[in-house]
Amino acid sequence: MNYHIRLEKKEDYRTVEHLIREAFWNVYRPGCSEHYVMHVLRNDPAFIKELDFVMEQNGRIIGQNMFMKTVIQADDGRTVNVLTMGPICITPELKRQGYGKILLDYSLEKAKEMGFGAVLFEGNIAFYGKSGFDYAGKFGIRYHDLPEEADASFFLCKELIPGYLNGVTGVYLTPKGYYVDDADVEAFDRDFPPKQKLKLPGQIF
Repeated sequence: MNYHIRLEKKEDYRTVEHLIREAFWNVYRPGCSEHYVMHVLRNDPAFIKELDFVMEQNGRIIGQNMFMKTVIQADDGRTVNVLTMGPICITPELKRQGYGKILLDYSLEKAKEMGFGAVLFEGNIAFYGKSGFDYAGKFGIRYHDLPEEADASFFLCKELIPGYLNGVTGVYLTPKGYYVDDADVEAFDRDFPPKQKLKLPGQIF
């Protein structure tokens, strides 16, 4: 497959933002915000530079993944340190060819080597389950602001240290940096080539 995974460099930033924009455009909403989220998160104190990866093929960046520190507010009053992840993507023309799982598994192993205990985030169990993720509800972890009767099948968890979440129940908190203003997204997006926004079946926003 002729790939190489390395840490993102400052000179990669705009290339990676273009990649993310292409990968997420019209997927979850008309247009996308993920490229701006990445732009913002790099300056967030919770951003982990040692876990900010790009995947290259023949000198071209074809994928990326990154992690943020966050917490579970446990029901017993503890604050449990965990990670969240993403955006993660592979360039559209190489999707479903195995690159995404390779990048995911590599970056999870690096997070484990750094001593982090668990990763929680929003994703599709059909893909992420292949790398050991399960429904977060099975670990007793609830998604913040989600009504008890709501579908939480999007909320996934993987222990990097076996047993790390034993005895932990509580509420996962998404880092504030992921919440961006639509007007700021629009202003940022004007610096990229024009693309048509489409309302498509399956979008969630």
